[in-house]
Amino acid sequence: MKVSSKKAFFNELVRVLGFPPGKVRLYELAFIHKSASLSDPKGNPLNYERLEYLGDAVLGAITAEFLYKRYPDQKEGFLTKMRSKIVNGDHLSLLAQAMGLDRLMENRLQNEQANRHILGDAFEAFIGAVYLDKGYRRTRRFVLKRVIKKHVDLSDLENIETNYKSRLIEWAQKNKKEVIFYTDMEPYDPTRFISFVSIGETLFGSGTGISKKEAEQNAAYETLQDLEE
Repeated sequence: MKVSSKKAFFNELVRVLGFPPGKVRLYELAFIHKSASLSDPKGNPLNYERLEYLGDAVLGAITAEFLYKRYPDQKEGFLTKMRSKIVNGDHLSLLAQAMGLDRLMENRLQNEQANRHILGDAFEAFIGAVYLDKGYRRTRRFVLKRVIKKHVDLSDLENIETNYKSRLIEWAQKNKKEVIFYTDMEPYDPTRFISFVSIGETLFGSGTGISKKEAEQNAAYETLQDLEE
């Protein structure tokens, strides 16, 4: 059931956040997909994409710090894999559903697979809204206590294999296809990498990350999702 009235929306936010939101309009924006975009007085589209960009960075920083402290004896490779497992789109979609964020989503898409992907994006936009509304410290507390502690099973994630790049290369070899990764710095964010995957002459998935390796793993994951549909 979609939450429609402003009062119901506010109450749902309080339930999820554990505190009253201040700038409710930010949270409304976090759940508007571009397929349901509004426009500001200048005609600019209003949807969650800018908040998603911000939330992705904030969530990545909080998760990286949490894992660094949680696993003091683990090397960078393990920490990178664990962060990727927590913040990849499918896992964020599951977190969004577990928290009931799907009830707040505004979009016009009917495809179930697309909707699941959108939920992961909306989750990042939601974190971006919390950050702009309450600042980093409050957002960090929210993510640690009401997201990771309540909904993330670290022991389960530790045992999940996520070497998607190797799986994709194995698939390509089996099917006699050529896979190429195109990876470079994000044009608008020099702290992050972006990677694209092509199979033959067809461009498939893309992914971003704070390292080249993480970006390629995320791109391989998106490609495998497309191939398995």
